[in-house]
Amino acid sequence: MGDKPYNALLTAIHWNADGLVPTITQDARTGQVLMLAWMNAEALQATLQDRMGTYWSRSRQALWRKGETSGHYQHLVDLRLDCDGDTLLMRVIQEGAACHTGEPTCFFQGMADSAAGWQHQAPPPGSILDSLQATLQQRRQADPGQSYVAQLLHGGQDRILKKVGEEATEFVLACKNHEKKPIIAEAADLLFHLMVALEEQELHIDDILGELARREGVSGLEEKASRPPPA
Repeated sequence: MGDKPYNALLTAIHWNADGLVPTITQDARTGQVLMLAWMNAEALQATLQDRMGTYWSRSRQALWRKGETSGHYQHLVDLRLDCDGDTLLMRVIQEGAACHTGEPTCFFQGMADSAAGWQHQAPPPGSILDSLQATLQQRRQADPGQSYVAQLLHGGQDRILKKVGEEATEFVLACKNHEKKPIIAEAADLLFHLMVALEEQELHIDDILGELARREGVSGLEEKASRPPPA
């Protein structure tokens, strides 16, 4: 089955009677589950070859590349097969919304209570970092007298960067002392203030996680050598 480079991967999958396997797609940056679709052998080979999420449409009986009409492409980071060999998990960098409705994930209907049925809800944060970023965005509008984050953001870039530098120094000192609890605490402080700095620059933590995901599987030496020289 399939081209020789992918034979070992294809033959390990327990395809259903229609030659399909369900594929769960997850955001590699946040861990958020984006969608569930189906692949046949041809779709899987196309995904592996082009590193772009490609599926089999059961309604149209045809291959479809995610984003071919919307521009919301999925860039493959990693592919996993479950313990029974009958379900794929694909981690991607998602451009734009994953759902055809325009929602970031197809799983936007939540159970409020059994009587009310399914209701539209904001998707849960994919990680604690996503949740923290949302809080930082909200604090932009808060009263600086009531919010530490608002104090930093209203205090300007120099104040924020000074705190990043201070927390980096404290993290280094904690590491030098080889005490795990202070290291964890200082690392959390450093990451928090780093995210405040990103918020001040109107950048999201997902931008950073996306860059890390892009580098996954790439030699650190090669990646560094590929960067343009500093201006």
